[in-house]
Parts: sequence; structure tokens; C-alpha cells
Amino acid sequence: MVRMNKVLIAGNLTRDPVIRKTSKGMAVADLGLAVKDGYQGRNGNSEESTCFVDLVAWDKQAEHCGKYLVKGSPVIVEGRLLFEQWKDKDGNARSKLKVNADRVHFLGKPAEADAESGPARGGRGRDRDEEER
Repeated sequence: MVRMNKVLIAGNLTRDPVIRKTSKGMAVADLGLAVKDGYQGRNGNSEESTCFVDLVAWDKQAEHCGKYLVKGSPVIVEGRLLFEQWKDKDGNARSKLKVNADRVHFLGKPAEADAESGPARGGRGRDRDEEER
């Protein structure tokens, strides 16, 4: 039986990363990604669609996402598909397919390096002097 679960996807974040901690103190980042796709429609005109993908990053990768990424940041993500199932408050079966990010490659300038906007939004960043200590 063949087994392979590998995802490589590129796009822009749809929102600022949401960082939380597990009960054991490990960082978890929830991210949203918009991936544009272009194709030629039946009428011969160029068409464009957008696929929205939920991502989750863990530990140091999650911390770096929270520190350096903001809504609109371009990234390439390497990861695996993750299928989640649960029951909602009414007892209905729910499911969601998301990407468990093994690596998030930052393509743009880090948010805190932008002199005009200062640290990443929400006070998540530190200034350079603090980092060098």
C-alpha cells in the first residue's frame, strides 16, 4: 500500500496568526491562507479563483509565525493534511481538513523589520536591541 501525505502550498495570510499555548506550554499558531489559482474558462477568458486553507503550526515554528507574520504576509508552507472530526454543541458530526505546517517559509520582509510600521501588530514583536541581548 502506498502512503504519502505531503502538501506544498503558497499564498498570503488572510489574518494575523492566532497564538495559543497547550496545557503543557507548547505554542500553537492558527493561520489562514488564501491561494489564488488562474485558469482559462470555457468562453476563453482568463478566470481566477481563490482557495482558503486553514493551517496549524507548532512550537518554535508557531512562535516565529506569531512574531514575524501579519495579515497579507506571503508564505510557502510544507506540511501534511490533517483531518479533524468532532461533534458540535447540537451533537452534529463536523469535520475539517487543514494543513499541519511542518515548515513555514517567510517570503516577504519580516513585519518587525519594517521601520514605518514598527513591531508586528498586537505587541507581539520585540525591538532589535532586545533580540541581540
